[in-house]
Amino acid sequence: MPELEVEHVSVYYGTNQVLQDISMTMEAHTVTALIGPSGCGKSTFLRLFNRMNDFISDFRHEGSILIQGQDIYAPQQAVEELRKRVGMVFQRPNPFPKSIYDNVTYGLVLQGVRSKAVLDEVVEKSLRQAALWEEVKNDLRKSALALSGGQQQRLCIARVLAVEPRILLMDEPASALDPISTAKIEELIYDLKQQYTILIVTHNMQQAGRVSDKTAFFNYGHLIEYDDTGRLFTQPSHEQTQNYITGRFG
Repeated sequence: MPELEVEHVSVYYGTNQVLQDISMTMEAHTVTALIGPSGCGKSTFLRLFNRMNDFISDFRHEGSILIQGQDIYAPQQAVEELRKRVGMVFQRPNPFPKSIYDNVTYGLVLQGVRSKAVLDEVVEKSLRQAALWEEVKNDLRKSALALSGGQQQRLCIARVLAVEPRILLMDEPASALDPISTAKIEELIYDLKQQYTILIVTHNMQQAGRVSDKTAFFNYGHLIEYDDTGRLFTQPSHEQTQNYITGRFG
């Protein structure tokens, strides 16, 4: 069974249709890159999986979105439970104005975890997974806001990993970072797919080529092409895809 299934999904904000009849499946432990021009619907598509679009008052959708065969928009779906399984990393690092330690444990504390031994263990494990432990292990009580931008982004990833999701959504996670920090995030994505299923929105063609197993090209709310990344970049099936990846538009 695929980890994620999207079947004939259309999305509307009021009368404005922003996604049109999208169908695709994503396997577990893969990285899927979502590419396309600004405003083509890829971030809206990403936010379907943790129901972040629900916060938009005139949002509605048609079709079904399944995680492990379960319809996440079914009436009985507890949205908070869903968001524990589907973590999100945003474009700009957004650490809380708290210590590094308190940032990582935030979600667990909200869930009622109080054991210092458990929290200590999760902090180390999550920071190691986010390739940040060695840099901050002696400064866990330091403000997260004192970290560099790249470190802050890895801290935000650690904060997501601490609540043990299955799926990671990343909305241009390196676009605000310098090249060295970007390389660290890309290495991290490659490592994390051993344990997680990852969807990443990126405007960076080279980044999509480096980190993803499959790539989906969106344009004007349509899924134009979805294929293995190597094939899509070297032998695209559609002229629109060819034009986009060669820089002729977008």
